[in-house]
Parts: sequence; C-alpha cells; structure tokens
Amino acid sequence: MNAISRIIAAVAVSALFAFAAAAHDHSAMKAGAEMTDDSAMEPVKAGDLTLSDAFTRATLPGAKVGGGYVTITNGSKEADRLIGGSSPIAARIEVHEMKMDGNVMQMRQLKDGLEIPAGETVKLAPGNIHLMMMGLKSPLKEGEMVPVTLEFAKAGKVELQLMVGAANATDMGH
Repeated sequence: MNAISRIIAAVAVSALFAFAAAAHDHSAMKAGAEMTDDSAMEPVKAGDLTLSDAFTRATLPGAKVGGGYVTITNGSKEADRLIGGSSPIAARIEVHEMKMDGNVMQMRQLKDGLEIPAGETVKLAPGNIHLMMMGLKSPLKEGEMVPVTLEFAKAGKVELQLMVGAANATDMGH
C-alpha cells in the first residue's frame, strides 16, 4: 500500500470512529439535531425548585401518548404544585398517577396537579406518577431530546429537555 492510500485509509477509519462515538453520545442529540453542550443533562433551577433526571421513552410509530419522568426537589419552606405542561411535540401534557386497585392497574389524571411538599423531593417515574404527553405529533426516538415546559403554581413555567431513552428505560441510565 502506498503512502497516499495509507493516509486515506487512516482518515476514513478516524472518521468512522468519530461518527460511532457521536452516534452513541445521547447528550449530543436534540430533536434529531446536534447540541453544542451538555446543558440538557444539567439540573434545571426555577426559584427553589430543582428539576433533574428528566427523561421519556422511545415510542412506536403511530403512538399517540408517551410518558415523561423527572425528579423535582423543593428547597423552599412552602409547598408548590405541578399543574401541567406543554410541548411542541404533543397536543397537551397532563399529570397522571398509576396505582393498583385490587388486581387492576388504574391510571388517572391528577386534576388538581401534584403537590411538591416543602423541603422534599418527588420523583415522577414509570408505573407511578408521571407526565402524560397526549396527542404526540411524531414518534419519540431514542437519543433525541424533547422540549417540555412544565407549569407550577408558584414557580411558574419551567423549560427543560427530556432525554429519549430506550422503550423500556426505567431511569436516566436506561
């Protein structure tokens, strides 16, 4: 192999490794486009509230609903209340809970929202309290970021990004 062929081969292999690393780095994706930093993975502060570990799950094509999960810590001496949210990818976002009633799992909207007690942490998680994104406009694809605005009674509107994990993800670590 001559020198030029070796250089071309080395550049091609380097490009291949760089592409593979970027494809695996979920923090570099935002709604199908590259992000310039890791800010989407950082906790979001809104007054005395801290929102962290925000994620959702990949959905099948044609799915009209998806769940959203986040940990909310209230550092205030007063309770706040998560009352809903919005996103450009869904017709609406509601706060839902799932619980067992005998042998039947039931899901219902929390019409009055979810209290975030003073000095406590509330975790929205699969199979429990969660955000229900209804009327999805397109499938949620693993590795993308979904923009969401949550609304709190006291803290107001808070913008954050939900990382789209695998369809069976149970937390940010997938």
